Amino acid sequence: MSQPRVAPIILSGGSGSRLWPMSREQYPKQLLPLINDTTMLQDTLLRLDGLDGALLPQIVCNQEHRFLVAEQVKQINRKTDAIILEPMGRNTAPAIAISALQQADPDTVLLVLASDHVIEDVAKFHQHVAEGAQLAALGYLVTFGIVPDQPLIGYGYIESGAAVEAGFAVTRFVEKPDLATAEQYLKAGNFYWNSGMFMFTAGAYLQALAAHQPDMLEACQQTLASATQDLDFIRLDAAAFEQCPNISIDYAVMEHVANGVVIPMAVGWNDLGSWSSLWDVSTKDEQGNKFVGDVMSTNANNNYVNSGSRLVALIGVDDLVVVDTPDALLVANRSQVQEVKTIYNRIKQENRPETLSHRQVYRPWGSYDSIDADDGFQVKRIVVNPGASLSLQKHYHRAEHWIVVSGTAEVTCGEKVYMVNKNESTYIPIGEKHRLTNPGKIPLQLIEIQSGDYLGEDDIVRFDDIYGRKS
Repeated sequence: MSQPRVAPIILSGGSGSRLWPMSREQYPKQLLPLINDTTMLQDTLLRLDGLDGALLPQIVCNQEHRFLVAEQVKQINRKTDAIILEPMGRNTAPAIAISALQQADPDTVLLVLASDHVIEDVAKFHQHVAEGAQLAALGYLVTFGIVPDQPLIGYGYIESGAAVEAGFAVTRFVEKPDLATAEQYLKAGNFYWNSGMFMFTAGAYLQALAAHQPDMLEACQQTLASATQDLDFIRLDAAAFEQCPNISIDYAVMEHVANGVVIPMAVGWNDLGSWSSLWDVSTKDEQGNKFVGDVMSTNANNNYVNSGSRLVALIGVDDLVVVDTPDALLVANRSQVQEVKTIYNRIKQENRPETLSHRQVYRPWGSYDSIDADDGFQVKRIVVNPGASLSLQKHYHRAEHWIVVSGTAEVTCGEKVYMVNKNESTYIPIGEKHRLTNPGKIPLQLIEIQSGDYLGEDDIVRFDDIYGRKS
């Protein structure tokens, strides 16, 4: 059989709460460089290089991440078939259905991947994907099971039955077990960790949805019919998409079909579900420590430390996770890191900002860092990318004073347009229309001092924006 055409579908909608405080809702773990200099999403895209029959991938992500995702694709000189924007999370089954409905050929094989997995043996991964494509082309719904090397209780398991080509028939999916049950699964030898990776033709998946989730299929069809093109993005209709059940592909489809097949995979896989799993896959020093950033230690062993901006020193401590960010510090025993989600939920319940975003916030034109604030004033460090421009806007409650520290700024203030160079400043009065543009070839960096009775980010009226944002 010839190699089928394979359309990769990368799901990038998670929040990664167990990797707080680095992972935040507006900047989740898949967009972070946790293993090397590239992000988890970029690693997933690069992993497709050299894959036989691969078409351009689609990425399904939260609409709030659209510019970050597009920029990360651009940074590694890759292209996508589409970036599909979800107005809210509805789990994996609807996201995959939207991509399946977009395929012109129902025989196109979909390769469903998470955006936050580690896979060390890419060549072997490609081999298993080729095997999966052949089975998918025959009408099977394929999942990949990770060969377990220990009785972990943090994963769901897949029990396999009779051999089917390069895989085995799926006997059943089982929930996360207790330790005794996980030990039995490991001893049995025919249980695999549920990786969350799948292959099937677009037609086979839609046929399964029609049989087992007809309401979801109808809601996804209506969602796509009402979708709009927004720059390089496909923006899903919020009202229609909200009618989709919030359900995973496992519950919606895979647990019900009779033609499910699992392909065992041993490729150095890890889903980075916790800080301890990140320590597991990291290269460590002779004392078993993994240090990122400015870290010193003495008599310290088996620790993971990530220092964002300042010196962190360890003395006489073992088995710790220490993650330092400008607005939050995590200190945990490695054996207790699953409780990070408990802290995360408490912070969120109190409506604090530390789960939503970092102090440094990224925008399509660059970023800003709120470095100081008190009653009546706020100080930000703003970086505008070469050629980028903020929206033409005004504020009702604040004035702004801009001091350029590097690069050159083109400033629109009222009817005037003028240049502000390094070590020069300008003033934007309350209520005045204004715009900031970087016409140069190096990043524009400036200090913004805001003053006024209200300094919230929602005090903004946009008159024109090249990124399609509204007030």
